[in-house]
Amino acid sequence: MGDESAPLLSQFRARDDAPAAEERAYEKSELVRVGDVDPGGQGDGEQPNFSWRKLWIFMGPGFLMSIAYLDPGNIESDLQVGAQAGYYLLWLLLLATAMGLLIQLLAARLGVATGSHLAELCREEYPSSTKIVLWIMTEVAIIGADIQEVIGSAIAFKILSRGYIHLWAGVLMTGIYGFLFLFLENFGVRKLEALFAVLILIMGLSFAGVFAEAQPSSNAIISGLVIPRVPANAIDKAVGIVGCVIMPHNIFLHSALVQSRAIDTSNKVHVRDALRYYSIESTIAIVLSFLINVFIMSVFAKSFYGKPGAQHIGLANAGEYLQHAYGGSNFPIKYIWAAGLLAAGQSSTMTSTYTGQFVMAGFLNLRIRKWIRVMVTRSVAIVPTIIVALAFDSSDNELDQLNEWLNVLQSIQLPFALIPLLTFVDNERIMGSFRIGGLLKAAAGLIALLVVVINFYLLAVFLLHSAIRSILILLLVGILVCLYAAFIVYLVALPFMNSRSWAALSSSFHKNRRKVQDSSPDSEATDA
Repeated sequence: MGDESAPLLSQFRARDDAPAAEERAYEKSELVRVGDVDPGGQGDGEQPNFSWRKLWIFMGPGFLMSIAYLDPGNIESDLQVGAQAGYYLLWLLLLATAMGLLIQLLAARLGVATGSHLAELCREEYPSSTKIVLWIMTEVAIIGADIQEVIGSAIAFKILSRGYIHLWAGVLMTGIYGFLFLFLENFGVRKLEALFAVLILIMGLSFAGVFAEAQPSSNAIISGLVIPRVPANAIDKAVGIVGCVIMPHNIFLHSALVQSRAIDTSNKVHVRDALRYYSIESTIAIVLSFLINVFIMSVFAKSFYGKPGAQHIGLANAGEYLQHAYGGSNFPIKYIWAAGLLAAGQSSTMTSTYTGQFVMAGFLNLRIRKWIRVMVTRSVAIVPTIIVALAFDSSDNELDQLNEWLNVLQSIQLPFALIPLLTFVDNERIMGSFRIGGLLKAAAGLIALLVVVINFYLLAVFLLHSAIRSILILLLVGILVCLYAAFIVYLVALPFMNSRSWAALSSSFHKNRRKVQDSSPDSEATDA
């Protein structure tokens, strides 16, 4: 029998009469076994002792999740912030990464405690029209992220081939390699996780090599990390850091990845033990991604801050700028940079495809072969990316501007993942005893509020700096912004509308209203 304090949803799924036709993140045969490792517990119901061997078994999902913090969109944000704001915003990168870690831990908590990932819970808990809107928004976020990631890989291919591989050809190559790499999943989850670990290692070594060659000031880095300062000309960049570090599709991804281990979600001790190890490995992965981001931002701060042309540096031409600054002694810094960029683009492209599978299966409950899902999700992203590559192949500035718009798109979509996540982890019916406490709820709520405020700021800035002058288009944009705000308010209010307290309050209101009406002079005259 399952633990009575475990979430009701996970208890139901642990029963033999649970729906067999429901699509799950991982088949039973795909799960990584953890039960054969001795937890070293001292008694029944007690927290098991820490085990390094068990931590090794749980290592993997956090590193796949952390790749979103190292995708080409974040890399471009890092280099632009470094070139235009110097070391001054490193503290904000640290703060944004810490906020991202908190959100990812909540996503892992949701997936482990309930045995369902975020897309599945959205399908089960929200009305039909609401979950369709959420699904569309999530797919838009995935496509936007995938365009950045595939373009980043294509730029790396172009650099490494000395310009012989055009952007559109690099896009096709990235798509094909993404398919081939994901076939590793057929050999087991651990093989796929090992591939991503290798790609992260390549990123770390490449960007660390660039960092070692540039030799940024350690005092300036420490000062930038501990002293909060925002230069007057870097407010937009500061807002952009917070907006682009936390990726909406990554919340869906992490809540699904943690289900790759065979955990008895009806057992409170097992769930708590799994959450401990997932928290440790996620923290390690996020810290490593943060260090790589610091490498990139510091290199461009040291090399280009305050110099002419710093505002023109972007992902497409960053390699050339680095080669000009440090390649005089035939040091191939441009190609080392491109190797790191290629690893970032390839790995993040694969995780986006992975996310697309979970999101499509979760929201729509489609029971189709995995390779068909991969084909569909990959094609949905590749087609618009090829169009972008053909349109911007010869224009670096326009390509960088497109990346900025795509970062804004990611930020705009974030509430549609963040609000459902916070709604579910604060629901005792769903989470059981693993419902978040008041302090954690307040911290997560402040992050969500900050994200929404940032979104409206970014929208206002981009509209003010855009070339849109048509009254009709501005009116249409105004309507869309109002609908966007209304849907956010609806998502926040929906849990209260569905709660018993809301129903009781509504019932009490109507009873009192009827009493007032019955006691009014008009009603007495009518009775007479």
